[in-house]
Amino acid sequence: MSYRSLLRLAGVGFFPLGFLARLPYAASALSTLILVQASTHSYAFAGLASAAQSIAIAIGGPLVGALADRYGHRSVGAAAAIANFAAWAALLAASRGTQESMLAAATLVGLTQPQVGPLVRVHWSRLVRSHNEHHLLSAALSYEASADEMSFVAGPALVGLLASVSPLAPAVATMSLIAASTLPFALLYSHRATQQPASGDRGKPYLPRRPLAVMFLAMAAMGAVFGAIQTAVTVYADTIDEPGASGLVYAEFGIGSALVGAACAWLPPRFSLRARYVSFAATLCAGMLILFAGAQLVSLPVAVALASFTVAPYMISLYALTERLAPTERAAVAMTILCAGGPLGTAGGQAVSGNLAEGHGVEGALLVALVVAAGALLLALWACLADRGRNIWIVDCAPAKNRAPREPVKQSQTALSER
Repeated sequence: MSYRSLLRLAGVGFFPLGFLARLPYAASALSTLILVQASTHSYAFAGLASAAQSIAIAIGGPLVGALADRYGHRSVGAAAAIANFAAWAALLAASRGTQESMLAAATLVGLTQPQVGPLVRVHWSRLVRSHNEHHLLSAALSYEASADEMSFVAGPALVGLLASVSPLAPAVATMSLIAASTLPFALLYSHRATQQPASGDRGKPYLPRRPLAVMFLAMAAMGAVFGAIQTAVTVYADTIDEPGASGLVYAEFGIGSALVGAACAWLPPRFSLRARYVSFAATLCAGMLILFAGAQLVSLPVAVALASFTVAPYMISLYALTERLAPTERAAVAMTILCAGGPLGTAGGQAVSGNLAEGHGVEGALLVALVVAAGALLLALWACLADRGRNIWIVDCAPAKNRAPREPVKQSQTALSER
């Protein structure tokens, strides 16, 4: 049983603490939105502050990843948690001040956001390789996808409950989670130091920029799908005059995705990453087509439930491909670059779908999800055709840590053995 082996490998405490450690990220945008709106009584400015925070997360994430590769995950993870705690304190203080100070503090919260999800995936990669348990990586990435999805169900739900008490309560709870879970998780379950280069190596291992850019765009497409669906369920809830229904319908989307993500651990090894990427991109496109048509022919909640099963497998394939692409010494920055596509795509998806929803309602928002998913499929097909079996853009052999992936004109670097 793969998950039983993961429990043995990582330890019992890893899983509950790791889940709690990622809740601040899941709750961050909504907590900021509620706090700033309550302070300014302006949804427009609150949306601006939340968007600035999302962009800052996309910018700060790769920076945190690069620092983690250089100075070690433990010290950088702990420093990010402490800095983020201080940034939230600054946002609470700024909520009684000017709009400029609130916008600056919200941006600072995004820049210092602890990158729990990306870094823990690198931790799994190193853990399974150091124990010569390479076959468990697929199960680990499947678990992480499910944990992420469930966090994005639990985080907003927690914020919604606390917001009924006070608009300050979600921010205070986020700070408490950072102190009680994110910081301890970084200290207990991270590598102490980065790997040192061998004496014969010169400079940093090569990071394949163009293949990584493909993965970034693929994740940005996934983020845009999320943003469009969030807009659609919000419009749907307003249409039926039940504002609370939006959270329930979107939670349904996350739960379905989490269940299928967990099941991906049992995919057969002969189902290669290349085949998974293209197959799951096609499945995602089909899921968005079902969502678009089902929302009109049946009902949005039913269509969302069906479409949710197509999300996690696609995301897991992106994480696995990025893990293969990156040399070991730069795995953290590669994973955080991949994840930076998510919030940027979400912001773009919300903006475009919001404009279409003004004139075309739910169908306008869902059309964005369908078009973006079709684009993601075309990107997957193009990447596989461009690679033409060279194992450079779509790395399909395992393990892929004895060399750094390269583009045709670059000399590959020799990767280093794990500590």
